[in-house]
Amino acid sequence: MNKTEIQIVQKYLRDTLGNQKITLDSKTATKDSVEVFLGGEFIAVVSRDQEDGDLCYNFHMAILEEDLPDEDDL
Repeated sequence: MNKTEIQIVQKYLRDTLGNQKITLDSKTATKDSVEVFLGGEFIAVVSRDQEDGDLCYNFHMAILEEDLPDEDDL
């Protein structure tokens, strides 16, 4: 992903999710993806997908069981 795409997607995620601490790290950018951080912690990957002339960005976030709260904490 290029610098402009990264900035546009970062602004979209910040505005949509209401959190200005979301950053897309241009140092981790490849041709078709970039890592997403929240307050310095890696949380997801955004991938660029262009097929049949349509362009979209896929946000993929894995949630590890060990990161989930215990039932008692709900």
